[in-house]
Amino acid sequence: MEYNGLLCTLSKEIRLFIATFVIILSIGYFTGLLFIKHTEATSPNGIEENYLGNEEDEEATVMKFKKGDREMLTTVHTHILSMSLIFFLLGGLVWISKAPKKWKLLLTIEPFLSVILTFGGIYLMWIGISWFKYVVIFSGALMTLSFTGAACLVLWQCAKPPKVG
Repeated sequence: MEYNGLLCTLSKEIRLFIATFVIILSIGYFTGLLFIKHTEATSPNGIEENYLGNEEDEEATVMKFKKGDREMLTTVHTHILSMSLIFFLLGGLVWISKAPKKWKLLLTIEPFLSVILTFGGIYLMWIGISWFKYVVIFSGALMTLSFTGAACLVLWQCAKPPKVG
């Protein structure tokens, strides 16, 4: 079965349905990034402070406390499950688009590695391995680049006129 470029052969209505899904998924993803920015967790020290608290910082404008066991396990659990489902669905759409196999492999496998490194890294930082804050920043940036690349590829393929053939 030939699946490379299958997306371009689908009817206009199905491509519109897929494009709408990817747009709504992207709104949800980037809203999550806005939340991260709002909590000031976009720098290594901000990430550490967000999960480990800042009770000892007398100059802190907003007091933050170390997250509890339940809160951390819930955060890691829900994010790994939901992000893996997001990247599975988006990855399926990437695989039926027309692009080089190596690019598809990168756009569909890398996000899963980044999910584990990002949320596993947050947990490891929380239990005391503080240098993982740098892994979290790097893997989170790669995850976002992969999501953006995959979403743009799928939307671009949905916008192309269907192949006649």
